[in-house]
Amino acid sequence: MAAWVSVSDWTGRGSPVGGSVSFVGGQNYTAILDGDGLASRDFGTSIRNNLYYVLLVVPLQTGLSMFLAVLVNRQVLRGRGFFRTAFYFPSVTSSVAITVLWLFLFSSTGVVNRVLSFISVSGPNWFQDPRGVIHVILAAVGIRTAPEALTAPGFLGVSGWEWLAGPSVAMSAFILMAIFTTSGTFMLLFIAALQNISGEVQEAAMVDGANGWQRFWQVTLPMLRPTLFTVLTLGLIGSWQVFDQIYTGTQGGPAKTTLTPAYLSFSTAFNNQRWGEGAAIAFILFAIIVTLTLLQRLALRERDVPRRRRMVPVTASSTGARTASSSALPVKEPKP
Repeated sequence: MAAWVSVSDWTGRGSPVGGSVSFVGGQNYTAILDGDGLASRDFGTSIRNNLYYVLLVVPLQTGLSMFLAVLVNRQVLRGRGFFRTAFYFPSVTSSVAITVLWLFLFSSTGVVNRVLSFISVSGPNWFQDPRGVIHVILAAVGIRTAPEALTAPGFLGVSGWEWLAGPSVAMSAFILMAIFTTSGTFMLLFIAALQNISGEVQEAAMVDGANGWQRFWQVTLPMLRPTLFTVLTLGLIGSWQVFDQIYTGTQGGPAKTTLTPAYLSFSTAFNNQRWGEGAAIAFILFAIIVTLTLLQRLALRERDVPRRRRMVPVTASSTGARTASSSALPVKEPKP
């Protein structure tokens, strides 16, 4: 049904398969991808915002969850059950509740800015600051205006200077929230995988003289490869589908710097009543997720190791048998 809506001119009234609904082909997709007009620019902005979100959230939450799993899985750590519960608790808390809490923590007079004031840092009004983090860093070193070559509209109507802005200050707060709320779930996946690794493997590595760091990189991490692929895949899919935090927190603001494709699809369809374009955005997002997942699977696939020739071990019994058989052979006398 959604696929039909994306290629029709349905206005939201009556049945989408009614006689008054016409097939328009790729018109809705063209309006989003042609690079001209507000719809295309909004989509390009949402892709830029979400791309930085993915590039930061996925590796950071994966690294943090793996670190927590290795830490909690240590036998010498006391109260491991408590730490597992504490780290996992944010994952089962309502995302709406976490977002509201984050709005208080990162307000202009919130706890985060109070802590920053102790080290003489004036914190921003996080969820109202549209500045890109990279632009803020460039401004600190004296670069405050865009080069002329980067001001023209580029891919999907977004200029090169805007593509290089980095995540906004507001989006950075959402990035921290995503890492905080999702690392606990992935930590449990890594813990389950770590507990399936035989202790004999670690002991053999220790006998060979490997230190802790070498054992992790050369023994533990390769055996976590299937779990690592699962965590990266789930993180990639979830980070491209971020919606409820944006809907509860900023609704795409300030200045559309927290706009994501998932929220744009909802807003285009339900707020602006452009149902065809909203459905088209959803299917484009689906294609992006599938493509990136396949590329990730291709990059993390296990390479075939060339087979070695099998060597049959020589035992004492087989050696004795060969000796006996050779001694049983008739000995040919040399001719005089």
